[in-house]
Amino acid sequence: MAMGGGGFGGGGLGGEMVRAMRREDQLGDRKLAKGSWRRIAAFARPYRRDIILFLILVVLDAVVGVATPVFAGRVVDAITKPGPGAQRAVVTIALIIAGLMIADAFLSITQRWFSSRIGEGIILDLRTKVYDHVQRMPLQFFTRTRTGALVSRLNSDVTGAQRAFTSTLSGVVSNAISLILTVAVMFTMSWQVTLLSLVLVPAFILPARTVGRRLAAMTRESYQLNADMTTTMTERFGVSGALLIKLFGRPETEAQRFEQSAHRVRDIGVVTAMYGRAFFTAMLLVSGLAQALTYGLGGSLAVSGAISAGTVVSLALLLTRLYGPLTALSNVRVDVMSALVSFERVFEIIDLPPGISEKSPTVPLPGGPVRVEFRDVTFKYPSAAEVSLASLEDVAVLDRRENDLVLRGVSFTVEPGQLVALVGSSGAGKSTTSMLVPRVYDVTDGAVLVNGVDVRDTSLDELRDTVGVVTQDSHLFHETIAENLRYAKPDATEAEMLEALERAQVGDLIRTLPDGLDTLVGERGYRFSGGEKQRIAIARLLLKAPGFVILDEATAHLDSESEAAVQRALGEALTGRTALVIAHRLSTVRDADQIIVLDGGRIVERGTHEELVGSGGLYSDLYRTQFAVLDVG
Repeated sequence: MAMGGGGFGGGGLGGEMVRAMRREDQLGDRKLAKGSWRRIAAFARPYRRDIILFLILVVLDAVVGVATPVFAGRVVDAITKPGPGAQRAVVTIALIIAGLMIADAFLSITQRWFSSRIGEGIILDLRTKVYDHVQRMPLQFFTRTRTGALVSRLNSDVTGAQRAFTSTLSGVVSNAISLILTVAVMFTMSWQVTLLSLVLVPAFILPARTVGRRLAAMTRESYQLNADMTTTMTERFGVSGALLIKLFGRPETEAQRFEQSAHRVRDIGVVTAMYGRAFFTAMLLVSGLAQALTYGLGGSLAVSGAISAGTVVSLALLLTRLYGPLTALSNVRVDVMSALVSFERVFEIIDLPPGISEKSPTVPLPGGPVRVEFRDVTFKYPSAAEVSLASLEDVAVLDRRENDLVLRGVSFTVEPGQLVALVGSSGAGKSTTSMLVPRVYDVTDGAVLVNGVDVRDTSLDELRDTVGVVTQDSHLFHETIAENLRYAKPDATEAEMLEALERAQVGDLIRTLPDGLDTLVGERGYRFSGGEKQRIAIARLLLKAPGFVILDEATAHLDSESEAAVQRALGEALTGRTALVIAHRLSTVRDADQIIVLDGGRIVERGTHEELVGSGGLYSDLYRTQFAVLDVG
């Protein structure tokens, strides 16, 4: 597989030239960041033996590609100059050419094997590293980032980075060797014909650059339109988006908007195709003219006896191997920069600091009942510049303003076996407080301790085994019920899962399903009602069996019947455990051992339900708002 030997028989060369010109316009004068080469080399280091063997095969293939036209010319010479050994010479040269073809096929297949091994290995390493790193990013990263842009880094950019070690590297080496060998061999055969062939090089390259620049603007527009259509489909085809469209009766409007973008993409596609065909036709014309000049000048030299007829044939065949490498190498900067910029875009993700880091060595958590203490905790969310990238948010510049404090000097203790409730108006800091225990975030100042150990000093695995959370919108993956439950306990048996579902008040429902535990829950669990989803989530919590439970408004969006069922399930979940409960509905926390009232990130009241109602403070106001009418009735 000689990289430069595509000739002029197909549209590949013209298309690649035009695409390279578009990429050049998009890349502009972009420079690589310092240290990029060193980091790229680090990813290549595990494959250095394979890369060396791969490049050796590429060089050998280039040599075979140049040798074949030379021997083809010798066949012509043997035929046109018959002699005593002419027949044997023809057969011998034909066998040599056949051997070269077999060698070329073998080299091509072997190159492909090495190329795939290197490329797929690098993709594996990059994707695994990026995916693992993204999992460690703070929650703020996901709330700011466009999911599609992030997924693109794991797909398109990782694949683009892979090309640096496969097609780009092999192409540069192969085309350079092929070009040098071709020009050298042609000069030894006829320097006159070779120089004449090189005169037409500008006529081959310059039109492509002109066409490429004209296409660049249309290409950018097409990419943007396709990205917009993808975003539209992602939003509208999700359950929530589809429901909104149906409720407001706007399918025709949505179809028209989508059709407009699709029409423009079609128009751009037609113009691009015509430009590409016109360019390719022009290249065929230049190629034909070059070959005509070769046959004209070479034929004249052959008639005069300066060169042989076989040499003319060899020169004509070598000419088809001259323009391809010249064109490809004229765009080598664009090809290399495209691949390396993809690496940089991947590095941008890897270089974002993770929100949570684990110390080494870690401090083990003492066993037994769980005690949680908040000690003078202050917290503010990280700024956009700390957790995000402008390219992932689709903004020109990230907002670098510091966020205000969300929690200010929060101190309280949840003793073993106690149920402590956090209440307050929206934005008071209740959910933020709860998320500091499992280290979804880390405190800005102060400390959160579990059984006397700062959560920042223990291992994340041990902490998350100890702490279980049920949120107001518990997420279920689009997998089976069993797979969702095993997310809490990977080795859980069927009997253990059924017991957890039974205790969560949802066992009867699961038994009525035809596929039982193997039932797919649907995207975000939409095949189940809100109450059923919550009870499955509680079953997942029961299967995990943590010592400390956080309930973050677990019944906030349920109807009375579902709330009653979930409350019974929560009773099972809380039995014998320490718990921190967040609730807007104060009826769910009347029996709490301690109620803590937050306002503006500060604790303004604490006590039992009866104490706080009698104090006439904020809790009393909240109570009157929710229950005064019911009490009068």
